[in-house]
Amino acid sequence: MAEPASTSARKGALAAAIAAIIAAVVTVEGGYIDHPDDPGGATKYGVTEAVARANGYRGDMRDLTYEQATGIYVQQYVEKPGFDGIVAYSQALGEEITDSGVNFGPHRPGCWLQTALNALNRQQRDYPDLRVDCAVGPATVAAYAALASKRGDLKACEMVLKLVEAQQGAEYLRLAAANDRLEQFMAGWADRRLGNVPIAHCARGGAR
Repeated sequence: MAEPASTSARKGALAAAIAAIIAAVVTVEGGYIDHPDDPGGATKYGVTEAVARANGYRGDMRDLTYEQATGIYVQQYVEKPGFDGIVAYSQALGEEITDSGVNFGPHRPGCWLQTALNALNRQQRDYPDLRVDCAVGPATVAAYAALASKRGDLKACEMVLKLVEAQQGAEYLRLAAANDRLEQFMAGWADRRLGNVPIAHCARGGAR
């Protein structure tokens, strides 16, 4: 049975938004890198060797194709952590947490998103506090939807994006302070990761 046109259109819009997000993240990540001081080890298109192996890739990391990397991105960094639910409301915020998830693993961006939403609910007058379990499920998406309903899609995206990035920046500083060897990455983190999803992109809306 064919899906209703509206459902099919929404799925197509979501897939297109996710593809655009992945392309933007890959642009930041670049190609093959194997820096001896990077705890992630060898990467290509931002996919670490450990993640590639966990997803069934057995070849040399230099040979990982863009299509293979994209499949891993969709599974591990968008759908599995539940970020697609946010993409439906805001492509810009979805890109921000996906990009951060590739950099840190999806767990921490999930925490940052929930922490930001809890701080914006006006002492639970607008929606209930979330348990900060870092898993972006229906309750987290519902909280974001409630914030968007209260503040408007544009303003909700702008505020949450700023608060997520503030926590990301604090984590970079913590890492560099805890491990001198990581200081060599700080300039790149500050230059290419913070602010790489412009606030102006919030105007693009979501895929619902």
